[in-house]
Amino acid sequence: MFLTKCPRIFRGIVLLRKVSPMANKIVKENDPLREIIKKIPKTDLHVHLDGSIRMKTLIEIAKKEKMELPSYTVEGMNELVFKDNYNNLQEYLNTFGYSCAVMQKPEYLEQIAYELALDNQAEGVRYVEVRFAPQLHINKHMDMKTVLLSVNRGLDRAQKEFNSRKEVVAGEEPPFFYGIIVSALRMFGKYSDYYANFIDAHPFSDAKTIASLGSLELARGAVQVRDEEGIPITGFDLAGAEEGNPAKIHIQAFQYAHQHFLAKTVHAGEAYGPPSIFQAITDLHADRLGHGYYLFDTTKFEGEKVQDKEQYVENLCQYIADRRVTIEVCLTSNMQTNPSLKDIQYHSFKKMVERKLSTTICTDNRTVSKTTVTDEVLLAVRSFDLGPNTLKNIVIYGFKRSFFPENYIKKRQYVRQCIDFYEKIVKGTKLES
Repeated sequence: MFLTKCPRIFRGIVLLRKVSPMANKIVKENDPLREIIKKIPKTDLHVHLDGSIRMKTLIEIAKKEKMELPSYTVEGMNELVFKDNYNNLQEYLNTFGYSCAVMQKPEYLEQIAYELALDNQAEGVRYVEVRFAPQLHINKHMDMKTVLLSVNRGLDRAQKEFNSRKEVVAGEEPPFFYGIIVSALRMFGKYSDYYANFIDAHPFSDAKTIASLGSLELARGAVQVRDEEGIPITGFDLAGAEEGNPAKIHIQAFQYAHQHFLAKTVHAGEAYGPPSIFQAITDLHADRLGHGYYLFDTTKFEGEKVQDKEQYVENLCQYIADRRVTIEVCLTSNMQTNPSLKDIQYHSFKKMVERKLSTTICTDNRTVSKTTVTDEVLLAVRSFDLGPNTLKNIVIYGFKRSFFPENYIKKRQYVRQCIDFYEKIVKGTKLES
């Protein structure tokens, strides 16, 4: 039953089209630079748990739970569901339907989180912030606390295993850390039992009021679990269709998160224009921005009364630059979600770099987009001719602008350790600055 509902969850979260094959061509070249990039310490500050499940794991859980799949082989699922290119929106959305369906028990959440951490560690990612919407997984088996604890158990197990390695213990390499970001939705419907019950419990409230209450409930739950259990829930996120669902609806939730020292990131400028980004940083006081692809687009002002759009964008960029609001850039994902982007070289990341904005390279959805942090960094280097200094700054921004779960002194020490290790890896290579 959940499987038939789950694809609708993402109808308002992403707008997807066929991906350009150019990105895949660039990152799959037999390039020695790729091996260097794989070794350098990296971060992923924008990766969705439900978009990054191992295909083999999805199949194994589906078999165990007697769920129907189009195929029970990795090759078959890649051919029929998780494709390199998608013909239409519904075809893409079906991928999330299958992944969500196998994430409805504590042991499965733990396993999937554990494997995601291992996959990141295997390609040199030393810090990851895993985001997901806990309310999508609340059911008769799990309440919010159980959901969050289950994901944390998987990530924590992977962290402890990695940090027990002799080279890490000896201080020769930086350890692995993680944070958890909980995602609220700008608007939701009866996507799951939890959401259906939540809507039915508020028969006299309109949809936007219910969405506001839902995000506030998530903020309260996240803070309580963090404080009672001591797990690294470090950030609060807002995802979903931007147009028609303004950020101000969720002011109460973000104010609560702000008052309880949860850092804030907001999906903004992914499918709507500069006004959405403005709302994220003014109404919700976002510390970081998810995607920010349409930051410079003066055509995306539908319904907004702005006379001088170019000056508006200029002021917005200046504000973001001055306050070092970091943009979580997801290149391959944006190629999939924006039909107007025909060539990766026209991605707004180029302007972000030219303006020296604080950016960090992320995957968004490792499985759905068939990418890794290494692939995304290589794609950025090759597509935008990033020099050694620029690349180093972008990589280190990921560590500096992370919602690191430890105190500031330890964060500074950790960042320094990652910088030293980076310089050690690139010494004598074309990436040495």
